Amino acid sequence: MEKLNYTTKEINRDYIIKVSGIYNEQKINKAVGVKGFMEVVGDVALCNRLLDRVFACMEDKCVCKLRRGVKISFYLH
Repeated sequence: MEKLNYTTKEINRDYIIKVSGIYNEQKINKAVGVKGFMEVVGDVALCNRLLDRVFACMEDKCVCKLRRGVKISFYLH
């Protein structure tokens, strides 16, 4: 079983994660934690790639768009 490269404490401490778009046939637009982020993405390897991208980003906001119509925004706080 794969694991995240970062701890949930580290991710939640540094970022607010907001998910918007269409998920399970319903529109969503809400802030989620690491567990909610992993549920929406559904793949640990993809979660790790997105988190690597976010931690390398030098801006206050990093937006990741998935092909299935979901947009995940990471806000530095």
